[in-house]
Amino acid sequence: MVESKRSPLPNYVEKTQPDITADMRAVLIDWLVDVAEEYKLLPETLYLTVSYIDRYLSCNAINRKRLQLLGVSSMLIASKYEEIHPPNVDDFCGITANTYNKQEVVEMERDLLRSLKYELGTPTINTFLRRFLKDGQENSESSNLVLEFLAYYLAELSLIDYGCIKFLPSIVAASAVFLAKFTIDPTNHSWIKKLERSTGYKVSELKECIYALHELQLNKRCCSLGAIRDKYKQDMFKCVSTLVPGEEMLRIFFDELKEESV
Repeated sequence: MVESKRSPLPNYVEKTQPDITADMRAVLIDWLVDVAEEYKLLPETLYLTVSYIDRYLSCNAINRKRLQLLGVSSMLIASKYEEIHPPNVDDFCGITANTYNKQEVVEMERDLLRSLKYELGTPTINTFLRRFLKDGQENSESSNLVLEFLAYYLAELSLIDYGCIKFLPSIVAASAVFLAKFTIDPTNHSWIKKLERSTGYKVSELKECIYALHELQLNKRCCSLGAIRDKYKQDMFKCVSTLVPGEEMLRIFFDELKEESV
C-alpha cells in the first residue's frame, strides 16, 4: 500500500535526529504555512512539502542550521510537482532573507530527490480529504463551505504536530471530517454510518486521532504557533478557527459509543 510505504518513521526525531527537535519541526512548518500563503500555493503543495520533509528526516540526520534549507527545498520540489507557475529558486532564497544561496538550495534539492528515490507522488491527507468531504456534503451550500474549511483547518493543524505523524493520512483526513461535523452539530450523529462507509474506518478506530486533533483545536498542543489559526480566522474561511466543540460533549459521545458496542 503506497500510503504506508511512503510514510515517514513516527519516531524519527528520537531515532535519527541528534540535533533536531519536534518543536523545531513545528516552527518550520508553521513558517512554511505563511510561505505557502505568500506565494498562493495549492493546499496539496503544502502537504507534499511536509511529507518530503518528514520522509527525508526519517533517514538523514541534519544540523539544525540546515532545517530551514530542507524546508524551502522541499517546497521548491513540491511546487514544481504540483503548481502550474511555481516559485523559482531565487524566490525561495529571498524568502529566507538570503540565509542560503542558490547553489545551496539546488544541492539540497538534489540530495532530497535522491533520498526520496524520486518518488514524489504520494497520497497525502489532502488526497483523502477531498474524497471524504464529498460524502459529507449537506444540501446547504453555506454549511458545506463551513464543513470544508473546518475540515481543512483541522487537517492543517495536524501538520505541525509531530505526534500526528504516526497516523496514516487517510486516518487524519477521516478524523478531520468527523471532528468538523461534530463541531458544527454535536447532537446529530445520523451521518456517522455514511462516513464509515466512505472512509473504511469505524469512528471507534479514529478515536485517538480525533482526540489529538481536538487538542490542537483547543490550542492545547503547539499553542505558540499561530499561522494556521490566523489563516483560518479570516472571513474568507468563515472564521472556522474560532469554532470549538466542548470537551465534555466529545467524551460523552465516545462513552455512549462504547456502551453501544458492549
